[in-house]
Amino acid sequence: MNQWLPFILFASVASITPGPTNLLILGSAARFGLSIALAIAVGASLSASLMLLMVGLGLGELLARAPLLQTAMAWAGAVWISWMACKLMCAEAAGLDQRSVDRRQGFVQGAGLQLINPKTWLMSVSVTAIFLDGQASFAAVASYATLFLLVSTPCLLAWGLLGVGGARLLQQPARLLLFNRCMALLLLASVWLPLLASL
Repeated sequence: MNQWLPFILFASVASITPGPTNLLILGSAARFGLSIALAIAVGASLSASLMLLMVGLGLGELLARAPLLQTAMAWAGAVWISWMACKLMCAEAAGLDQRSVDRRQGFVQGAGLQLINPKTWLMSVSVTAIFLDGQASFAAVASYATLFLLVSTPCLLAWGLLGVGGARLLQQPARLLLFNRCMALLLLASVWLPLLASL
């Protein structure tokens, strides 16, 4: 219990700081509304919590021993996020409406983005090293994974509320196109700047 407050602070900062998932939620909420942002946030939080569970139960050791696998995952994630950014860059403002969006796709996008997000893998390894302190019991790891789910979902949803709040500014097609292009550039920067800095 005495380690839960520091972990809650850690999880809050890890979840609310800008990254590809936060930007996806912000953009989706602004264009499609809060329900799609909620689906992405729940998918992302659930995926990150499952990753934390897997890393805490031994996958982290495997990743630590396989630097080539870590590199391949980072580059695969960068390529996939870049593809999403290019799609957003080329999106037509007239084609964006709530009827064209499937909530399940939002959930899958959020979950999938976490699986290839290097920030999420690094967070999972850090939690295992710092907070679990070598404890590999299922109960200990599961309690931290559950707590992360409970903390990260509202943190991610805050970005959705921010997007919904700015949606009124995007009623004009020219503004929506500009917003899409800015979001695409921010997505690219959020993945490529850290990746290039690590080389």
